[in-house]
Amino acid sequence: MTSSDSQQAPLGVFDSGVGGLTVVRALRELLPNESIIYLGDTARVPYGSKSPDTIRRFSMEDTQFLVSHGVKAVVVACNTATAHALPTLQATFRVPVIGVLEPGVEATLSDPGCERVGIIGTAGTIRSSAYQYALAMRKPGLQIHATATPLLVPFVEEGWTEHPALKLVLKQYLDPLLEKGMDTLVLGCTHYPLLMPILNNMLGKKVRLVDSASTCAAHTQRVLEQQNLLRTARSKPSLEIYLTDLSEQAEALAKRFLGTDFGKVKKANL
Repeated sequence: MTSSDSQQAPLGVFDSGVGGLTVVRALRELLPNESIIYLGDTARVPYGSKSPDTIRRFSMEDTQFLVSHGVKAVVVACNTATAHALPTLQATFRVPVIGVLEPGVEATLSDPGCERVGIIGTAGTIRSSAYQYALAMRKPGLQIHATATPLLVPFVEEGWTEHPALKLVLKQYLDPLLEKGMDTLVLGCTHYPLLMPILNNMLGKKVRLVDSASTCAAHTQRVLEQQNLLRTARSKPSLEIYLTDLSEQAEALAKRFLGTDFGKVKKANL
């Protein structure tokens, strides 16, 4: 593939389900000229409850699918897959492989006043300690409090992002972090950007929110610029969405996460 061909090639993005479409949404806002191929492994979701070896194997298969479709870079839009598989993917594939974790860490530490960080995510992400380790290595002395918040994904997928019950659940999860003086909250799951409005309403300006979708999109833009991979074609960019298991629920969820209609979803065979 020539340098020019690489520029015009699509970006590849994968997640264990459709939550990673929040990253696609952020990418399209920041890089509207880029074509994107998205793979959601809906047949094997969630990854968070799987063993690290299984997560690495699934992530290898997901990345291979995207690479076989000619992508110029791969964005791992899954916190669990990033935590367990990113180094393996980067060592295996020749295209740049970008995870959601490091951009979130960078954004968290970009404020010099950040002293007490709360992290919420799936059980798999929190159990991996990837965020905790990366933050502690970069800023010794930082107070870090991580909590698994498994009930949040079902609320988001049900569309109950303003439901009174969600507020009660969030209060249960967040009160212990607030009691520890949290000044920054890392949203360590790609479903959670859809909770930004209710979180802003509950936390006000006293807690800074760092979401993995917008930070990952900004990091991806920097990587493409550095490697001269930004798309220069003036033709309309394409968006292709593949799922490993097609269902009406998955398609409806995909529209909610992406915030727009996108045509027909295709079936992916890994």
